[in-house]
Amino acid sequence: MLGEGILKGLAETAKNFAGSYVSKERLTTVQYPEERIPTSESARVFPFLVYDGPDWEAGLRCVACQICEKECPPKCIYIEKSKDKKPDYVGKLQIYPARFDIDVSVCMSCQICVEVCPFEAIKMDVEFELSTDDRFGGLLRNRQHLAKSNEYYHQIHPTEASEVDARLGEEKAKLEAKAKAAAAAAAAKAAAPAAPAAKPAESTPKPAEGTDKQ
Repeated sequence: MLGEGILKGLAETAKNFAGSYVSKERLTTVQYPEERIPTSESARVFPFLVYDGPDWEAGLRCVACQICEKECPPKCIYIEKSKDKKPDYVGKLQIYPARFDIDVSVCMSCQICVEVCPFEAIKMDVEFELSTDDRFGGLLRNRQHLAKSNEYYHQIHPTEASEVDARLGEEKAKLEAKAKAAAAAAAAKAAAPAAPAAKPAESTPKPAEGTDKQ
């Protein structure tokens, strides 16, 4: 029947409207911004950079590989590699992003940057109040604004963050086991006694010239 879908929609609206006076479950709206609905774990709004440890600058997981910058469809990510290396939060020397900016006005929240990152360094935030009256500087988020701790990541996406930590922990354990095995092999090689040098073969002395052999 023509208009059947519209009638069904109006009936659902009327049911919620009337039911909102007797049941909170039917109250589908809130008085924003005074009232807020808890953000769903599945929400994906804008990227942020994950860091480990207490220092955001030293603990950034990003190593400026620039894969996300190349794969970003609207080209809203701008990265500059550092000229030097510095220790990360575990003391390993790494190249780091001297600049990492994302343009809020261009980003379309596609999450491709998250999917292509091999270091689990960039994730999607649930923060959606990104409007500002500064149409230039306020819409360009630099690495300090983007950096958020792994603890924050666990708060907004606990299931996903736990899976990521477990995977990174397994990879770290494998690398540590490999390094220990290499160190043990090197130590065993250094402690092994040196093989004795082979004795030179004895040679028969040649008779002097002008003498007859007997």
